[in-house]
Amino acid sequence: MGIIKASVEAVKGAFADQWLEVIEPENMGGSTVFSAGVLTRRGQNTKGTKNLVSNGSRIRVYPNQFMMLVDGGKVVDYTAEEGYYTVSNSSAPSLFNGEFGDALKDSFDRIRYGGQTFKEQKVYYINLQEIKGIKFGTRTPVNYFDSFYNAELFLRAHGTYSIKITDPLKFYSEVIPKNADHVEIGEINEQYLNEYLEAFQTAINQMSADGIRISFVASKGRELGKYMADVLDEEWNQMRGMEIQAVGIASISYDEESQKLINIRNRGAMLSDPTIREGYVQGQIAEGLNAAGSNSNGSMAGFMGMGMGMQSAGSFMGAASATNAQQMQMMGGQYGTPQGAQNGAPVQAASGGWTCSCGTVNTGKFCSECGAPKPAPASWTCSCGTVNTGKFCSECGKPRQ
Repeated sequence: MGIIKASVEAVKGAFADQWLEVIEPENMGGSTVFSAGVLTRRGQNTKGTKNLVSNGSRIRVYPNQFMMLVDGGKVVDYTAEEGYYTVSNSSAPSLFNGEFGDALKDSFDRIRYGGQTFKEQKVYYINLQEIKGIKFGTRTPVNYFDSFYNAELFLRAHGTYSIKITDPLKFYSEVIPKNADHVEIGEINEQYLNEYLEAFQTAINQMSADGIRISFVASKGRELGKYMADVLDEEWNQMRGMEIQAVGIASISYDEESQKLINIRNRGAMLSDPTIREGYVQGQIAEGLNAAGSNSNGSMAGFMGMGMGMQSAGSFMGAASATNAQQMQMMGGQYGTPQGAQNGAPVQAASGGWTCSCGTVNTGKFCSECGAPKPAPASWTCSCGTVNTGKFCSECGKPRQ
């Protein structure tokens, strides 16, 4: 028992109208992987046996479909080529391999039926299109060591993947439930989803070993598909005749502890830039001035309080600002300089002026930026024992050493 491909002329015009039985595939949606053929009777032929494909029946195969002629549960002939075919009980299997080449013959040799014809004959179709939109989600966070953050992080992923049937005969014998006439991917996906998630974790760990930053994983769907292929495709191809076609990640999220570690690392990376640090210093000063101006006891009291605070903390701000300026100068002057600094050099006091602890250069008795008073001049002791503040000793007239 086998099939013979009908010529193009045989499906045109009046001759086609003489066919009394045509078997066509049931409507196959995007998630349908397997379906039985539907018998369409024409004319007065209404007495055909339900589970018997009569000699001379016509079978239609559409693009991206694989048709099998099954007798007693065993495949006796098949085709992977679109067109019309005629059932012939006197012919040997024709085995139209289509794009699969001779690879299908090996599978056919393992599952073919070579005995006497049984009473139940059916036509089945397997969907060769990419089966898309299979949803997945990690049930527990997946560990991911990120060398950039130098930390063991944990992520959750949700998305979809797609499969493609690469050996329809093997897929029929190993995946399709017995006596099934219609199968959607969701009906058989539980086992494969568990295997997929296990392979997904292995692929994620491999991406970690390859040094890919965790924040880049969501944009690496194509690369992740290749990792999955390395982990799963060989096993699924050999055992079930299908493979992972594509992986789409809809969202990547981190557990709470991982998110904290990432935030700490990112903030540290930002503050390693002297321009950002200087902006932070100046921002803190500006916030202090704004708070002083809105003081409920009056802005003067606020500024006086701020001036006292700046005397204690201002030395740190000034040192930080000077350090930032020095680092920016060392980096080639490509950054701007803080207030009071020019040409990337540390803050210098103008002639006759003085530098406040906040970094501002002044000439008056109070800082024009923060209101801090001008520091008293440092005293020195002459060799005669007199304490002085000027350039010459007030007792013996010797110059300051």
